[in-house]
Amino acid sequence: MTYAIIKVAGKQYRVREGERLLVDRLHEDDGATFAPTVLLVGGQGAPVLDAGDIKVTAKVLGAVKGPKVRIGKYKKRTGYRRHTGFRASLTQIEIESIGGAPARVAAKPKAEPVKAAKPAASEAAVHGYPEMTVAEIKKAAASWEATTLHDALEYEHAHGKRKGAIAALESAIADKEGDS
Repeated sequence: MTYAIIKVAGKQYRVREGERLLVDRLHEDDGATFAPTVLLVGGQGAPVLDAGDIKVTAKVLGAVKGPKVRIGKYKKRTGYRRHTGFRASLTQIEIESIGGAPARVAAKPKAEPVKAAKPAASEAAVHGYPEMTVAEIKKAAASWEATTLHDALEYEHAHGKRKGAIAALESAIADKEGDS
């Protein structure tokens, strides 16, 4: 199943595995697991209306407060002014599974393993490049060699993706090729 419509604290929510959402305050402890009422399950074709045998498991992550709502009353020419406010008491929950099976590993993003790249010879010439600002790159790029510029541009495309730095490096490369 790809989604389910559940009922929690009198309100209905459309949820997926691994999804986090805020609901009205629940009387559950942090870390507790509960099974909300399942109204409908769907996905991979037509929705399944009879969701009696489907179970959704949710985990309580913690209690939070909603945004502040400021309320002001005013009546002209009488000096009547009243101010009050409101913050909703909410609970953050995470949907662990739909249909009884544990959530897929792909539902949560994994950190990509760091690849050990061999250092470029020109990377030593551009010592501290990742910490350089776009203005510093623009000034220094005029004095760099073509291989250093290409390596810096390759690094920028792979890691930084700063538009200003990419433009400065491409401009410096074009100048170097124009001089040759």
